[in-house]
Amino acid sequence: MHRPLSARFGLASLSVLMSAPLAHADWTRFRGPNGSGISTESATMPIRWSPSANLKWKTKLPGPGVSSPIVVGDRVYVTCYSGYGLDRQNPGDQKNLERHLLCIDRGSGKVLWSKTVAAVLPEDPFSGVGVPAHGYASHTPVADDEGVYVFFGKSGAIAFDRDGKQRWQTTLGQESDPSKWGSASSPILYKNLLIVPATAESEALVALDKRTGKEVWRQEATGFGNSWSTPILVEVDQSRTDLVMSVANEIWGLNPQTGQLRWFCEGLNNRTINTSVVVDDGVIYAIGGQRGKSVAIRAGGTGNVTKSHVVWTGSDTSSFCSPIVHDGRMYSISGSIATVIDAKTGERLDRFRLKGARSGGGGVHGGGNFASPIMVGDKLLYLSGAGDMFVLSVGEKLEQIALNRVTEQSEKFGGTPAVSKGDLFIRSNKHLYCVAALGQTVSGPAIAKSSAASGEAETNPRRGGGGQRGGRGGFDPAQMFERSDANKDGKLTRDELPQRMRGRMEQLDTDKDGSVTLEEFRANMRAAFGGGRRGGDGGRGGGNPREGKPDRPQRPKLEP
Repeated sequence: MHRPLSARFGLASLSVLMSAPLAHADWTRFRGPNGSGISTESATMPIRWSPSANLKWKTKLPGPGVSSPIVVGDRVYVTCYSGYGLDRQNPGDQKNLERHLLCIDRGSGKVLWSKTVAAVLPEDPFSGVGVPAHGYASHTPVADDEGVYVFFGKSGAIAFDRDGKQRWQTTLGQESDPSKWGSASSPILYKNLLIVPATAESEALVALDKRTGKEVWRQEATGFGNSWSTPILVEVDQSRTDLVMSVANEIWGLNPQTGQLRWFCEGLNNRTINTSVVVDDGVIYAIGGQRGKSVAIRAGGTGNVTKSHVVWTGSDTSSFCSPIVHDGRMYSISGSIATVIDAKTGERLDRFRLKGARSGGGGVHGGGNFASPIMVGDKLLYLSGAGDMFVLSVGEKLEQIALNRVTEQSEKFGGTPAVSKGDLFIRSNKHLYCVAALGQTVSGPAIAKSSAASGEAETNPRRGGGGQRGGRGGFDPAQMFERSDANKDGKLTRDELPQRMRGRMEQLDTDKDGSVTLEEFRANMRAAFGGGRRGGDGGRGGGNPREGKPDRPQRPKLEP
């Protein structure tokens, strides 16, 4: 049963703060504690901010990137790239490509040190629909008390100490993913291991000794090749921890000490996967992209656990945003639609359209909304590619209570924000911003006037509203879909389709379930309007995607 939604946009007080429960303050990897996206601290932060209020500092970056900032103690780390791939019309020469790791003082925004890494060439070309959307600094670093670790695709994994001294550099492969969309998965730490998803570079998950960079184990399989997911650690019991990751069509659980496959589960129905899994109370949650599914899997098990450990399956999808599971509910955002799902049953509880977004935006060069939501206390924060930060209250009903911007300038925001000790860190292709509770009042309404009254996102004749890229000639599939979705259930029946499109129902309904999802609708419209195939599924077409690659199994062998 779907609950009706309401949105109340006035704030009784502009000084209202949001707080999270007591726990750790560091945000050391992609999406914070174990990739959950959930802040587990008690410090307060503002609900509202602007370029002139509650903005603690901003620091200019040497180049763009869609990697996320991380925080360890009094230091913030962020990566960028420069020298090549900054202009679609004139990308330049690859030999000038450089990556940068910056260490920034969290209190002042001062750059404590900056390190530059020359690119190992050749890199994936700055062409097509993939690399120009996110660039060459898409992997979020990971850090501990000993130092910080970065992954730069074909240039390998690199370790630096706290003072910026390079300790080691290890290459992990020189291949490319089948569509040459570029590398983006992020490394994680487990005990003394740095575990790197070299999915594009060698269709592999590789563990390195974090102190020496020496390879400890390597697991290669073709299933890794179309995954841009970042793994998490799942504690099954006191003696067993699984390394869990979404791959094409499946979810895999491996032994983090050896890399051997312990279990696998079918269910995502995607030839490519961009989202990461999350775990809550012994259940693993995954959501696929175009033509994909959502699934909940009980942790543990061995072998094929599809029939034995699946708690529920659903039809919800998400192009790039990984979900959040909090207080018995799963939250997912796709396009301008936020969805709430009962974590125990998979039942869809709410759907909510984000309001007030600027048009355009996305990644480094306008390629999409890459950031995933994060949770602070009972507030869900989501950053669009144009730099609009939505603040949603997650009580019985999902309510949008504020829309914030750190700049009115034209900047692209692709990284997922980090939060620590009440400070919110947001990166764009030009700056790193720090938002904090400075007691400053933000003037004006909580939601932009132009969209609060009408409930419609702002539009641009050349781009779709809500931060999603439209088709050619100003066509925006998401807006047409939302206007046609009369009962707001996230699917279109034949009767809901525009009359001129009803004869194409069979073509649109690719999974043949009798209805059309936004992802199905968008994919078909991209093809019809010359947008090509990208992001959620499919390839570039033509040629042999395995040309030049060694023979590998589809999935690793199961652990004895």
